[in-house]
Amino acid sequence: MSTLTDRVNTLGSHLRARYGQRVHKLTVSAGFICPNMDGTKGRGGCSFCNNASFAPQGQDGGAVRRQLDEGRAVVARRTGARLHLAYFQAYTNTYAEVTRLKALYDAALEQPGVVGLSIGTRPDCVPDEVLDLLVSYQEQGHTLWLELGLQSAFDETLVRVNRGHGFAEYQDAVRRARDRGLSVCTHLIIGLPGETPWHQRETLVRVLNEGTDGLKLHPLHVVRGTRLSRQWRAGEYRPWTLNEYVNTAVDMIEMTPPEVVFHRLTATARKPLLLAPDWCGSKWTVINAIEQELTRRGTRQGARPLHSDSHLPGTQESC
Repeated sequence: MSTLTDRVNTLGSHLRARYGQRVHKLTVSAGFICPNMDGTKGRGGCSFCNNASFAPQGQDGGAVRRQLDEGRAVVARRTGARLHLAYFQAYTNTYAEVTRLKALYDAALEQPGVVGLSIGTRPDCVPDEVLDLLVSYQEQGHTLWLELGLQSAFDETLVRVNRGHGFAEYQDAVRRARDRGLSVCTHLIIGLPGETPWHQRETLVRVLNEGTDGLKLHPLHVVRGTRLSRQWRAGEYRPWTLNEYVNTAVDMIEMTPPEVVFHRLTATARKPLLLAPDWCGSKWTVINAIEQELTRRGTRQGARPLHSDSHLPGTQESC
C-alpha cells in the first residue's frame, strides 16, 4: 500500500534525503510585529488574523534558546528526532534591524542539533540586506528556507482580506531571493472570500511560474477576534467543506512539478479559538482524506500538466 510520501514530495522526506535521518521543525516566537498592524502598511491586520493574540514581546536570544530547548525535549519524547530546523513563525520574522535579526538567528543556530532555519515573513518585508544575511547562513552549510506568505495571486482578493501587499511585491521578493540562490516556500490559503477552486489553481500556476521551491497549503478557518469571524456570523462568508478543500488540494498537488517540496498540506486551530469549519480542528482527518483521494484517483504530484487555462473538474464553481 502506498503512503503519502510515495505520492507527494514532502518536507520530511526531502530533509531525510539530505541528512539521512528525520529532521523536525521547532517553532520559535521571537516577538516580532507586523507592518499591517503597526500602521506602517495598515491597521487591523488581515481579516483572518486573530489580532487578540498580537502581543510582541521583543524577545532576545535567550528566549529563542529556551523555546528551542523546550521544543527539542518534546520532540525527543514523541519522535526521537535529533536534528531540527528552527522555524521563526509568528508574524513577520524579517521585520527588524538586521543586527537584531542576526542575533536571533545566530542564537537558534548555536543550539545542539539545529541544522537550519525557516523564516516566515511577508513578501514586502525582505530588503536586500536581509536576503544577504540569509545567504550567509546558507553559505555556511545550513539549510535555509525563506517562507513567503502570499495567500493568493489575485490582488482583488488581497485587498478584500486587507493583506497590505499585492502580487507584484511577491514577484519582486522571489526574484531577488532566487537570484541569490535562496530556497523559497510560498504559503497559499485555500478558500479565501470570493475565491473558487479555479482561483486556487490559477494562483498555483502563477506562483510556479515565478519559480517557488516549496509550497504550504492552508485551509481558511474562522477564528475568534477577527473580521472574518464577524463576516461569518453575518452569513457573508461560507467556509469550504472538507470535500471541497481536499479535491482542490489534490488538484494542486497533481499540477505541481515533482521537485517542488510541500511543507504542509493543511493547518489547524483549536477550540475555543476555532469557530468554523469544525474539520479544521483535526490535522490527520485532512491529511488522511488527501491521501485517500490521491489513492482513489491513482495519481501523484506532477501527474497533471501545468496550464493557466487548465479545465480541471469543477472549474469556476461558486463557493
